[in-house]
Amino acid sequence: MIFSVFSYLSIFIYLIGLAYLLVNITRNPNFNTSFLQRLAALAIVSHGIAAANMLFVEEGLDLSLFVVFVLIAFFTNTVVFLSGTKKPLHSMYLALFPISAASLFLALIYPSTKSVSAVSAYLQTHILISILAYSLLAIAALHAILTGYQNWQLKSKKQNFMMRAFPPLQTMEDFLFELIWAGEILLTLSLITGFLFYDDMFDQKLLHKATLSIVAWAVYAILLWGRYSRGWRGVKAIGWSWVGFTAILMGYVGSKIVLEFIII
Repeated sequence: MIFSVFSYLSIFIYLIGLAYLLVNITRNPNFNTSFLQRLAALAIVSHGIAAANMLFVEEGLDLSLFVVFVLIAFFTNTVVFLSGTKKPLHSMYLALFPISAASLFLALIYPSTKSVSAVSAYLQTHILISILAYSLLAIAALHAILTGYQNWQLKSKKQNFMMRAFPPLQTMEDFLFELIWAGEILLTLSLITGFLFYDDMFDQKLLHKATLSIVAWAVYAILLWGRYSRGWRGVKAIGWSWVGFTAILMGYVGSKIVLEFIII
């Protein structure tokens, strides 16, 4: 099957890219990343082809857990790759490359569950907006960890190879809030389209996810308010971003695990 070929190709390139990054970043954190970016581009294109072939099937959309993980990883890598043309974000690949390879491998082992369904074009739009929102907020959560680590290293007056590869802390924080702004806008669109296109947004299968998505939206709204009216930054901003992402994670991943692996 075509998704298998491109999945294995992506996994191989991601692992090669990870090895290349580890070797170079330990020697010189400011190394020329042009070859790494080319590897990332090839992996992402192959990843996208694999993701599309997994998602769009004859019966409709395959929204099983590991297929969605593959799609989120693809969107996440694409955003970081595009932003990396203007900002030195290649250190994020230390986490993204192995996560992406793992998501593709899991999707190959468990290619589909019982979530294949035929849905209208409106619902497909809602689903893709939701996945893109989750992807941006997932990047924000990962970036918050890196920002917190950098903040701790600076306060401890320590300097390791990862610290030397990071952009300035102010740049890291600015990018974090750019991601949160974009994720919040898409999460808002996801909630609006969900209420418009689902006949019963609060039925038994959607109640858990809808409620926690609204909680996450409120958390991110408070965080953005605190940033621009109270000047929140550092540990407080990182903590609030992770509270919001935890709600998203529990709402989506938690409900998928229950529906796909616990309720038979």
